[in-house]
Amino acid sequence: MAVHKEVDLMKKTSREVDAYIARAPKEVQGKLKEVRKAIREVAPNAVESISYMMPSYDKGRIAWFSIMKTHIGLYLRPPIIAEHKKELAGYKTTKSAIQFPLDKRIPVRLIKKLVKARMKKNSFSKPFIY
Repeated sequence: MAVHKEVDLMKKTSREVDAYIARAPKEVQGKLKEVRKAIREVAPNAVESISYMMPSYDKGRIAWFSIMKTHIGLYLRPPIIAEHKKELAGYKTTKSAIQFPLDKRIPVRLIKKLVKARMKKNSFSKPFIY
């Protein structure tokens, strides 16, 4: 019974991400779908939902993405961006965000590499002890 509820929740949250993409301007929907597909290919078991009002992939808080006026933001918990600084030199970055300009191609291979790195960090992270 719990399995059915989980499957229903995953369908519902995937529909929420579909709706998020559908609300974006038509000319960027394809780019959002590329980002989504890249994350899902690397993290097929992550739970897709809306968190912080943007698509989220959770199996240890893997990644988020959002549409902005001039770019698509990809959000990854530190230290992933710092560890890939050379590869990200052509993009605006912060400690936990990368900006992919809307007038450029989406770097799908790079997104996959970063998400894989986050997943690897998650698998080796120590649980918090109270």
